[in-house]
Amino acid sequence: MEGASRPPAENFRCDSGGRCYVPPVVFRQFVDSDLGCASYLVGSEGVAAVVDPALAIEQYLEEAERQGVRIVACLETHTHADHVSGHGRLALEHDVRVHAHPAGAPEYPFEPLEDGAVLELGTVAVTVLHTPGHRPEHCAFAVADRSRSEEPWLVLTGDSLFVGDVARPDLAVEPEEGARDLYRSMQRLLDLGDGVEVYPGHVAGSLCGAAMSSKGSSTIGFERRFSSILALASEDEFVDASTSSAGAKPPNVAHVVALNRGPFVAQPPPLEPVGASDADVVLDVRSAEAFATGHVRGALNVPLDARSFGTKAGYVLAPEERIALHADTPEQAQRAAHRLHAVGLLQVAGYLVDPPATERMHPVDLDELERLLRDGAADVIDVRDPHERDAGYIPGTRHVPYRLLRALAGDGNGHGAVVTICETGARAAIAASVLAAAGVDARPVLHGGVAAWRERGHATIGFRRCGA
Repeated sequence: MEGASRPPAENFRCDSGGRCYVPPVVFRQFVDSDLGCASYLVGSEGVAAVVDPALAIEQYLEEAERQGVRIVACLETHTHADHVSGHGRLALEHDVRVHAHPAGAPEYPFEPLEDGAVLELGTVAVTVLHTPGHRPEHCAFAVADRSRSEEPWLVLTGDSLFVGDVARPDLAVEPEEGARDLYRSMQRLLDLGDGVEVYPGHVAGSLCGAAMSSKGSSTIGFERRFSSILALASEDEFVDASTSSAGAKPPNVAHVVALNRGPFVAQPPPLEPVGASDADVVLDVRSAEAFATGHVRGALNVPLDARSFGTKAGYVLAPEERIALHADTPEQAQRAAHRLHAVGLLQVAGYLVDPPATERMHPVDLDELERLLRDGAADVIDVRDPHERDAGYIPGTRHVPYRLLRALAGDGNGHGAVVTICETGARAAIAASVLAAAGVDARPVLHGGVAAWRERGHATIGFRRCGA
């Protein structure tokens, strides 16, 4: 093609038959569907780096073997607050060097990332872009395939620029300070070419952004045109928008940051059978229906098959608690343990084998809820988040988000049975188990919720926020 560039001659390789080619670049995105976290393997010519690894490093090792590359570096965009990094396992088990920005104050051996520095992985060049805002140490990585061009073809944006959103600025510094740094970092990323592909550290399901898409990638040009927050005219508008949209901080943020900043975290041991008395709390990871049929006295129920299992468990369990798992099978218990480890809940004592199910729970359907409310025979607690409550709630119900209930579980009002309700039943089930463990007569609406209540023709009350 006339005018097309040709890879430099030194980038060609020839096989035994004299046929010459450019070795392919290895690039793979890995998404943890439970946490919404994304990590990457990138490299060429037999070597590669992992960016923002999860604690489950087996996926990278297997892909590296398939692609014929050796992992020689681990790059951290920042000190993660929502999941335990796998950099410790990579270093301890495979002698991989960890690269991190000094502003994160790592307490482990690391190679310092510096703005503008370039890491070469065969024909791949990874350029460090210091992009503070989400955290002071945050870096993005512009990736170029030098067999084709010196210009980057993609950028790994970590927790700075997402697809359809930007990061929350309030987890490490004062929100306004973080937002102003984030604004300047966004301008730097937008200086990249419109065709540069954007691969973020999170997709929808993460707590690190409010409006991010479930898509795994975008381009600088698309985000420039269609991201509502990037379209704001001034820095002050950007700051106002990014500081007002952040949700609640997960309670284990400081704990996870400390784990990721501190000495390397090794692979936790496999689970062993234990008794309920060997733990501080029993976590029942079976379905809500199975839990209702029969469960260990005082157990909490967070079903493993529910969306965002790790995040939900992190809201109702404390990092220092020793946890015994009640599961359908040992394999299910081990899967649950892996997800708990990923969010910093490392004190998993083991799993229960055929424990005595001495307690039952009696769910409420919408027909019964109608009767209970009509007769004034139930205290109904709406356990959804505040923005959901504001959009419409059942008159006469109390509001306590499920993530706060364990601390407030003794706050029953003696008004008979307590019924928990959310949008679909998932959080109502967790909330009811928390209340029941505290001795409250709690019953969840398992199938349906406020939306289904409204569809039956019942009125709900909503708030209109100032400025809406």
